[in-house]
Amino acid sequence: MKEQINLSIDTQCYHCGDSLPLSPFSSADKQFCCAGCKSVYLILSSHHLTSYYAYNAVPGASQKKKTTHFAYLDEPSIASELVDYTDDNITVLTLFIPAIHCSSCIWLLENLYKINPDISGSRIDFPKKLVSITFKNQHISLRRVVELLAAVGYEPLISLQDMVKQQQSDHSERNLVTKIAVAGFCFANVMMLSFPDYFGFSNFEQNFKSFFNWINLALGVPVLLYSARDYFISAWTNLRKGILNLDFPLALGIAVMFIRSAIEIITHTGAGFIDTLCSLVFFILIGKWMQQRTYHYLSFERDYRSYFPVAVSCIVSGKEQPVPLNELKTGDRILIRSNEIIPADALLLKGEAKLDFGFVTGESLPVKKELGEIIYAGGRQLMGAIELEVVKPVSQSYLTKLWNNETFAGEKDPIQTFSNTASKYFSIALLLIATAAGLFWINTDSNKAAASFTAVLIIACPCALALSSPFTLAAVLSIFDKSKFYLKSTAVIEELARINTVVFDKTGTITNPAANGFEFTGSLGREEKQLLSDLARNSGHPLSRELVKWLDRTAVHPVDQYREQVGRGITGIVNGHQLKIGSAAFLGISTVDKASVVHVLIDDKYYGYFRSEQRWRAGFKQLALKLARDQDLHLLSGDQDQDRELLTPFFTRMQQLHFKQSPQNKLDYILNLQNHGAKVMMLGDGLNDAGALRQSNLGVAVTDDINNFSPGCDAILDGRAFEKLPQFIRQAKDAVKVIHMSFVISVLYNATGLFFAVQGLLSPLIAAILMPLSTVTIILFTTLCARFYARKNKLL
Repeated sequence: MKEQINLSIDTQCYHCGDSLPLSPFSSADKQFCCAGCKSVYLILSSHHLTSYYAYNAVPGASQKKKTTHFAYLDEPSIASELVDYTDDNITVLTLFIPAIHCSSCIWLLENLYKINPDISGSRIDFPKKLVSITFKNQHISLRRVVELLAAVGYEPLISLQDMVKQQQSDHSERNLVTKIAVAGFCFANVMMLSFPDYFGFSNFEQNFKSFFNWINLALGVPVLLYSARDYFISAWTNLRKGILNLDFPLALGIAVMFIRSAIEIITHTGAGFIDTLCSLVFFILIGKWMQQRTYHYLSFERDYRSYFPVAVSCIVSGKEQPVPLNELKTGDRILIRSNEIIPADALLLKGEAKLDFGFVTGESLPVKKELGEIIYAGGRQLMGAIELEVVKPVSQSYLTKLWNNETFAGEKDPIQTFSNTASKYFSIALLLIATAAGLFWINTDSNKAAASFTAVLIIACPCALALSSPFTLAAVLSIFDKSKFYLKSTAVIEELARINTVVFDKTGTITNPAANGFEFTGSLGREEKQLLSDLARNSGHPLSRELVKWLDRTAVHPVDQYREQVGRGITGIVNGHQLKIGSAAFLGISTVDKASVVHVLIDDKYYGYFRSEQRWRAGFKQLALKLARDQDLHLLSGDQDQDRELLTPFFTRMQQLHFKQSPQNKLDYILNLQNHGAKVMMLGDGLNDAGALRQSNLGVAVTDDINNFSPGCDAILDGRAFEKLPQFIRQAKDAVKVIHMSFVISVLYNATGLFFAVQGLLSPLIAAILMPLSTVTIILFTTLCARFYARKNKLL
């Protein structure tokens, strides 16, 4: 007999939408999956805020997670680091809340004052998932504000990195937007004042011709000195280093346009090219803004500090006292509760320690520690509360040293983009053509020589080239975003197109975190399932955790005489019944086990076995087959090699499978591949992959919750989009094709303009037509092509 989980929309939790257990929590006619979701509903109901559920179906987040302790927020030294502003009456603080995702979230968080009138107001920054709260500090504490947010299902994410990092300011983005606004304002007004010149002045307008030109020149000054100043700074800085980047021909063209326009207007010999100058700066600034697009609510530069809590509970004179982590010192006695992180290397003094070091070492099996043993930082306690004595401060712990490894901290070479590469040759060709045109006319007409020299620099200014990459890559970035693939910057797309080698971590990266593939062969009643669930929830082994999810039972019975043999099985007495689950050898039965089979013995009676056939993420087999056509595939795992046989079909050579790899081993392996000419993409999920992710040409952190901690990387891939990886690579290659095609289009426009420029026949009207026309053509072409290829690659 085979059983599969069968969920129905009628069995969803009213608050979060999760499936209901056999005995759901109820309130009136509403049913909930856990006491937490029910509590949130009761709080909202008692304050007449049930409209929260009217805007979106099941808008809440699951409350099954264990309660977080916020006592540390009562410490003045911690609170002072978190708040934005405080005085004798009010305090303002900004918190990151990962659960913000819809209009219901915004509505509820902006109505917090209805739940507690001591909260003066709250504002939401939806894209960044931030809430700014103003509260009366004489009546409500910071801790109570955070506890209120947690109580209504919006627990903020507060980590040690929030305490020590320099707060990123939006100043640079606001500054860029201001420059765009100035250039746009000047461009619109200059165009309006230039229309009479384009179509010929009437007798009445002739009286204002000079006046309009002077106004245009005045409007060009702020565009030159303010909006375009970064291009001059960048061009000069790179020239001093002997580098010709794209900013050089842009800055040169802008400067020449302004100088020639000023001369023509002052000497009354022409109207100049101020309109072209303003349009050029306006459009390239928009391109720059699009190129700088990123995800404010994601962090690609995380380190070990964002894995640690802000404070830890110290035991002082027999009492618990929250202490900031940076004040923790050798000899302090600390209390670590179930599911909390060990923040520093410490000696186990009291309690039963079973630790998950998977995020640090990559080993999926839990590690048991005896009294008196040293426990290294980074492990997560899986059992009950334990007491430890710190032997090394946080700054000297194993985990900190691992992260601060000199190789790990090194900076990668900047990604080489097509526009920067092409700009070197473009700049040289531009100067050669301009010089040749000037020299050709110098002996016959010096005025025409100067006009043709400057005209070439004006019309061949690489506006279209400067826009093709940002608009193409921004369109692809948006497509990836909708498919749950988040890139650090647009330049990462070009690097993705160059990848020829893919390296996978195993645990948490290619393994399936959900238990969708469990099936049971045998016969189990409701009571037996409850007994199994109660026993298995005491184990931290991945198969045990998957089994608990599959059984979907709330804890009922305590477990006595619990024992676990790592890699073999677990035993215990549950409600008077002796249970044993694990391998055939552990249970003493004669059968040949295949991988991931869990046998069940209750009171010495064999009931059957569970099989987890879907060990890997959905679509991994097809993904591996598709990638193997063009890429070389490798596996680096910190786990044992029990899955070697299962993984062999996915990799063409046994030599590509490597187990028991330390973080340094992984980094060295990536470096060795690169030394042999490989362009490496590394996919990992843990701190043990941090060095390899940093060293690889493209580091991708795979996570099933993008708001959870992930190591520093170039991209974050949602686990649900894992099987789309080959499509993302194809889309990146197609994006590079689009950039190349748009470069050809821009060259054709430049060739047309150069035909007039070298003859000294370039008029403001021709420049005013060609420049915007080429810009609009490039924008439309790149955007439409990017979407065409996205549909072709089934990403839209």
